[in-house]
Amino acid sequence: MLEKLNFPKPQMVRRDWVDLNGEWDFCFDDDNIGHKDAAFTRPGFFDRKIIVPYAYQTKNSGIGLNEDHPVVWYRRLLPIMKNQEKRYLLHFEAVDYKADIYLDGQHLYCHEGGSTPFTMDITDMVRPNCELVVRVEDYNRTCQPIGKQSWKKENFLCWYTRTTGIWQQVWLEEVGSTYLSEIRMTPDIDAASLHLDLSVAHATPSTRVEGQVYFQGELITAFSSLVKSGRVRLSVDVSSEEANFRLHFWSPADPNLYDIVFDVIEEGRMQDHVESYFGMRDVSVKGNKVCLNNQEFYQKLVLDQGYWQDGGLTATPEQLLADLEKVKEMGFNGARKHQKIEDARYMYICDVLGLVMWAEMPSFFEFSHCANENVTCELHGFVAKHFNHPSVIAYTLMNESWGINEVYKNKAQQAFVNGLYWLTKSLDPSRVIIGNDGWEQTIGDIITVHDYNSDPETLAASYGNLAGAANGNPSLTSLRHVFAKGYEYASQPFMISEFGGVAFDTGTRLIDSSWGYGNRLNGQKEVLEKMASLCQAVYSIDGLCGFCYTQLSDVEQEVNGLLDHHHEYKFDPAVIRKMITGTKETGFLFI
Repeated sequence: MLEKLNFPKPQMVRRDWVDLNGEWDFCFDDDNIGHKDAAFTRPGFFDRKIIVPYAYQTKNSGIGLNEDHPVVWYRRLLPIMKNQEKRYLLHFEAVDYKADIYLDGQHLYCHEGGSTPFTMDITDMVRPNCELVVRVEDYNRTCQPIGKQSWKKENFLCWYTRTTGIWQQVWLEEVGSTYLSEIRMTPDIDAASLHLDLSVAHATPSTRVEGQVYFQGELITAFSSLVKSGRVRLSVDVSSEEANFRLHFWSPADPNLYDIVFDVIEEGRMQDHVESYFGMRDVSVKGNKVCLNNQEFYQKLVLDQGYWQDGGLTATPEQLLADLEKVKEMGFNGARKHQKIEDARYMYICDVLGLVMWAEMPSFFEFSHCANENVTCELHGFVAKHFNHPSVIAYTLMNESWGINEVYKNKAQQAFVNGLYWLTKSLDPSRVIIGNDGWEQTIGDIITVHDYNSDPETLAASYGNLAGAANGNPSLTSLRHVFAKGYEYASQPFMISEFGGVAFDTGTRLIDSSWGYGNRLNGQKEVLEKMASLCQAVYSIDGLCGFCYTQLSDVEQEVNGLLDHHHEYKFDPAVIRKMITGTKETGFLFI
């Protein structure tokens, strides 16, 4: 069921690839001398080893120093025997923050942005066993989209240990003389079609792309198209007599996935072979409802920050799978990935298990033209990474006015959020978008509130009149207006996208102080009773389109997780499932 889990990019699988994770040479460059007179090429410059893709701040890296070293270097040999008829692609899934890539001492590429993937065609510079060097610069500036990384010297509130350098997968692929460089697949359930937009590198007038669509091993259809200007665009009818309603729809209740295979053909010879998959599903807004496949869908999400005690932001695929299986077992139908662009295998697991997902841009923390440029540049890669995953139903662009602290009245900051909204819509109009999650919103497809009121009665009472609450400041904990000045509620779907956060410290991390929301309770029984009463209060609010409970696991000083720092259950999952499942069920039940 999860046969693609060990591929770094399950949506674009090639069989000829080499995993570059593991031990690399490494060094700190606090004096920033490595690139001066090619000092990095001299013997003795690299004085440490590191385990990629873990940041040096983590135990799993083999270094485990929570110190500030803004410039670091990596080195390893590329295990490659060059074939003159092949091309070679070098992939980095995420490097925080600015990465310069060298091959055999020659500068090849520069990428800025700490969370988005980048790929280089290194064919013209590669040779057998050439030396790959990576220089990373990360000053953790507040104009960078840094998410939950503390920009202060120490952790504070809900900001945590920094991440510097390579922190997601690195791999090398061998392809033909012409190859698929990008695949974009958009399902259209109302037309029973899949819209394809394919980019092909080094295409000639005779290059064509052929493909087949399968469902559970049975051929549904095939297609073929010439490449024009490096691009193929076509729509494929994927309907079938075998499907109960012409299509095998994807949903949390029935997460059906189609397989699709692409072949790039040049003069009768196959140059590239790519295996992928897609889900036929639709996300839309109708009045104050969010619909999945044209049916009302009540979202029961859990906030997932994606931190591990020994790995920081980096997890193994087995850890990702274990987390998401627990999410499902506890009764949630989705996750809000918070302030982090996750490993592609996380989305793959959501696709297979049937969990919806909110994808979220990491925040910056000081509004400026520099921050504007940094966010806008990474937004393209953010959307591209999630585009083909049926589980991803929403994009969150900003959170709690972080970085846009004056947005309530500031017209420039309001325009910035609106600009991000429309830019994202232009890149992907198929999903719902939350502009500034939590409060002080401008435009957005879902209106959201963060409310950590720990009193169930006043929590529910604050939303007795939903329209009045939306045009006011219903959260007794934040006291922030739902809308920025000049904007008002227009009957959009309304959601409490953060609540709960009840602390329960099981002592799985030795820290001076730990915290959660509300008063600290005595023992597991009181904690479970509080959580259950808060969930009941949220369920009692008429007109909501869903909720997001805070949070999946403990994170460093924050101990309000349903799982501990080791991502093990704090509570009986059956008890959590009972309070999360609630009464908001829709659709037919076949028993």
